[in-house]
Amino acid sequence: MILMSGLRWIDPYDEDTPFPSVDQALRDPNGLLAVGGNLSTRRLLRAYRNGIFPWYNRGQPILWWSPDPRAVLFPSQLKVSRSLRKTLKKGLYRITMDQDFHTVIRACAGPRRNSSGTWLTPAMLEAYGRLHDLGLAHSVEAWHYGELVGGLYGVALGRVFFGESMFSHMTDASKVAFVHFVRQLQDWGYNMIDCQVKSEHLSSLGAEDLPRRQFIARLNQWCELPGVPGPWRFDSATGAIEPLTLTN
Repeated sequence: MILMSGLRWIDPYDEDTPFPSVDQALRDPNGLLAVGGNLSTRRLLRAYRNGIFPWYNRGQPILWWSPDPRAVLFPSQLKVSRSLRKTLKKGLYRITMDQDFHTVIRACAGPRRNSSGTWLTPAMLEAYGRLHDLGLAHSVEAWHYGELVGGLYGVALGRVFFGESMFSHMTDASKVAFVHFVRQLQDWGYNMIDCQVKSEHLSSLGAEDLPRRQFIARLNQWCELPGVPGPWRFDSATGAIEPLTLTN
């Protein structure tokens, strides 16, 4: 079924219905590709593997997106500003991975400044929880004396990490978590972090725009490589240092 707008409808009861080619995504709004389907593990993994992600508000049908260009961050291109470097040296946060995925994603679903809604619906929380249980979705946590104050989560396929959302309840908490995380991904040989759509926040950390065709070509190459199985942990104490002791 094709909707009047030209968008393809995906049957929510047919797991074998393929996504249309990402080349068919709309230019306005940028990247809107299809409507419908479901959030089964099989559907979500097929989406990510093909450069597509779900993004919709409560009460809407599922909307599938593949924007052009695509915001990405190559781990070797991580930028750490002078102010962020100062925060890192203060050692305010203890950083962990996959210690409290469900709390992290619920915090990402919380209300944001200048926003009354959330795109992380209960169905989305459940779907990504299933991916986490399978070792495919991961969280990074920033703790301040035992309290979770920042973090991020996303999905890993092969040597690509698809970032989904982050939150911060203290200054630079999510950025500190992100810096430690990117350094670990680089050590593991991960090639790319999908940031979906470029923002000032992501640009400050080194994200850049990549034409969609180049993005898909990299997925075809790097998603087929063996990744690190979950649950994830930092290789050394670098990412799990108690507050006030960070020296690097």
